[in-house]
This record gives sequence, C-alpha cells and structure tokens, in this order.
Amino acid sequence: MAEKVYLAVDMGASSGRHVAGLFDGERLRLEEIHRFENGPVTAGGNMHWDLLRQWTDVQRGLRKAAASLGGKIVSVGVDTWGVDFGLLGHNDELLGNPYHYRDPRTAGMMDETFKTLSREEVFAETGLQFMELNTLYQLVAMARGNSSILKAAESFLMIPDLFHWLLTGRKANEFTNATTTQFYNPQTKLWATGMLDRLGIPTGMLGEIVPPGTNLGPLRGDVAEATGLAGVSVVLPGTHDTASAVAAVPAIGEIGSRPDWCYISSGTWSLMGAEVPQPVVTDACRELNFTNEGGVGGTIRLLKNIAGLWLVQECRRIWKAAGDDHSWSELVRLAAAAPALASLIDPDHASFLAPKDMPEAIRQFCRDTNQTVPASEGAVIRCALESLAMRYRQVLGWLEQLVGGRIETIHIVGGGTQNRLLCQMAADASGRRVLAGPIEATAIGNLMMQAVAAGDVASIGEARQVIRRSFPLDQYEPAQQGPWDEAFGRFSKLL
Repeated sequence: MAEKVYLAVDMGASSGRHVAGLFDGERLRLEEIHRFENGPVTAGGNMHWDLLRQWTDVQRGLRKAAASLGGKIVSVGVDTWGVDFGLLGHNDELLGNPYHYRDPRTAGMMDETFKTLSREEVFAETGLQFMELNTLYQLVAMARGNSSILKAAESFLMIPDLFHWLLTGRKANEFTNATTTQFYNPQTKLWATGMLDRLGIPTGMLGEIVPPGTNLGPLRGDVAEATGLAGVSVVLPGTHDTASAVAAVPAIGEIGSRPDWCYISSGTWSLMGAEVPQPVVTDACRELNFTNEGGVGGTIRLLKNIAGLWLVQECRRIWKAAGDDHSWSELVRLAAAAPALASLIDPDHASFLAPKDMPEAIRQFCRDTNQTVPASEGAVIRCALESLAMRYRQVLGWLEQLVGGRIETIHIVGGGTQNRLLCQMAADASGRRVLAGPIEATAIGNLMMQAVAAGDVASIGEARQVIRRSFPLDQYEPAQQGPWDEAFGRFSKLL
C-alpha cells in the first residue's frame, strides 16, 4: 500500500511530543515532529496544568506536521497521563485550569471517603488501587470544599478528552482513561454513579464512555485552517499512556487467552501487569493493591505501580546539583562495577516518594535495616536497580497468583529498556526470559490503534506483528539464580 501517516500527540507530565508514524503496510517507522516542555504551575497555593499553553503547543506541532508531511496524514490522536480532568460549564465554557494530581487538596480525602463508604465497598465498585491522587478523591475534595466550579460543571472530561474536544468539538470520555478515575465500574462497564451519589458528587456531568479506535470525525474547521491539516480525522488511541504502551507490547498470541506473558512499562514509574479478558475484583486483588484499568481491544490491564527509575533520576539530580554530572551510561557503568547484592531497599517505601536527598535516603534505609551502607555512587545505583529487580520478582509472584498460572516471559517496554543492566537484573531476579523493546512504546501504541481504526491493520494482534517486524528486541536470559534466591529472602524481610 502507499505509505500512510498517523500522528501521535504523546503528552507526559514533564514534556510532550508529536510523533509521526509512517506505515507502508508492513513496517512502521517513526519521525519526531515537535517536542515541548510541560509541567505544573503553582498559583494561589494550588498546582494546575496550563491547558491553554499546552493547546498552543499541540497546534504548533500540528502545523509542523502539516508542513513536513502534508496530505499523507490520515489521523491524529492524543494520549496523556491518567486521573486528571477539566470541567466545562454552560455553553462549553472551560471552568478554570485543571488541577495537577499532586495538588495538596487531596490530602486526607481517602479517609474522608471511608467515613461514607468502606474500602471494600469502593474496591467492589471499581476494582482500582487506592491512591490519594485518584480522580475520586480530587472530586471528594472539591465537594467537601463547596467548590463553585463543581456546582457549575455540565461536562467532565479527562485531560486527553479535553484535547480531543478542542480538536473536534465533540465531547467523549475515552474508556482507558475513564478507568483511572476510581468511579468506573469494570463489571457493569458504566460510571459508578450510585457510589458518587452517596459521596455528594454530581453525576450529570459524566458523558458517554467510548472505546479506543473511535473516530471522532474531522478537525474543527478553525483548527484545520490554523494548522493546515484539512481532511484529517481525530481517532481515539488508548488515551491513557500506559494503555498505549501496553498496546505496543510485541507479544505473540491473541488477546483473550490466559496470559503467559506480562509487561513492565519502564520509566519514572514501573507499571507491571498482565493483559486479561475480565476484571479481577477479588479480596486477594484488593489486599495486594493491584488495579484493573482499561486496555485496548476491550481488555483489562491488571497491574501494580512500582517506583521505577525515579530512584536513579533523583540520585543523578542530587549529584549534578553538587557538581558531579554523571551521564546515564556512566551511572550504569559505575553500578555494574559495584559489589553485587550487598544491600537492598524497599523501592516503594514512603521515604523514597519525594525525599530532598535520594542518595542519603537510600543510605539511611540501609542503616535503619542494619545492612551494608552503600558508600560510592555506583553502589547506591546498584542498590536501587537490584531492589527494583527484586520488586519485579515479588510482583510477578503475586500476578501469577491472580491470573492462575505461570508467566513465562516478561516484556519490558519504554525508556527503561535502554538500561541493559536493569533488564538483565530483572531476568536474573525473576528466573524468566526478558524481552526488551520497543523504547517508544506509548507513541507506537497510539499510532497502531489509529492504523487499526483506519482498517489498515486488522487487529491488535496483527498490530503487534507489525511492531515485531519494525523495531528491534533485546533478549535476556536468567543466570546466577542462587545468589538472587538468597538475596530475595533478605529483601522479603525488609517489607
């Protein structure tokens, strides 16, 4: 077929980019068109997203795409993080800048919610893990604060839904992001309005939930004119970035069978889970604090959040501020040369969430647990990486318990695939084969969902075949099991 182009607007919490996917019917190749900075703005003691600045950058990227790729572009779709939202009032007027998920207003709102609904009731309704940043607790904070914005709201849109509305004028709540709110019921496949009613949260603002692959129609006339993209459609990808990343996992086998593979979407966070056909809303799932989020093709992403390369990023930031500016590759080299399995941390311990000095927080954890304190920079990084690998092993065991069988292969996708030392550690710690790649998983998943919607690829399974043909994978086999088994015993006692 003649080469076609799909355009992904892939927006993260610190930066965004426009990535073109050029598809010839067999292989996909990527071209970055535009990159821009993103991040919260603090005003009046609250943290917000600057939606209009973001929208300006989205349009700028569309203009660049039109200039370089012209009439080849078939469609565009936006993916972002989860949980955050904007509200529209009468005549679709935007009611203020959306809040950032780290805004302090949610402090204590989980406990406030549990005064009305038990933890068990919330999980039975939603199957979602408990995090204070979830949309549910943001709305509880607004309701308890007698928010005038909430009272005036007529439409509720998650962040990518806002951008799709700005692009097309059509309001829709995309499935994968809706599932991150903690007021979507994955069993009824509807908003959990009864639960919201009991919490005093208005539900008339909630709209239709639509699946990934939905074509919202063409760009608004004024947007098409401003960007030069006449005739381009807007197609919903898995708008939650992890949903798009999982769509790009180059696994073999059709969706719907019991999984014999799992994924780790590796970056600042490590999101580890399996693609399952039905939600797992059980006591075991709740007690292990796994979550059921929406995936592409009507699947559920049964997963757990793990603190990922944030540990290394923060160490590098602290050392750089002190005048010691190590490259990422140098940090990996230093870690590889440090003694193996000398000390371990719980990477999800509260002390590592936002410490002022990450290297010192790691050392202090080791002191408090009577372990060897890592003295060098390489030893600190090795401790962090080996501890992440141990956490992967632990979560793998829980995941196998929840899906009811052994998982043979771990697929690692995202930026963390470039850390070859961590990938090998993951194989060694878990005793499983690791396949790493592609790096640009989120953008690729977004693009391939558009290709499926256009009919240029028949299914998600076929899209994964295209991905396997198009992007290299690195394979890691487990080795040296004995030392890792011994160290896992030590690790388990730290939790």
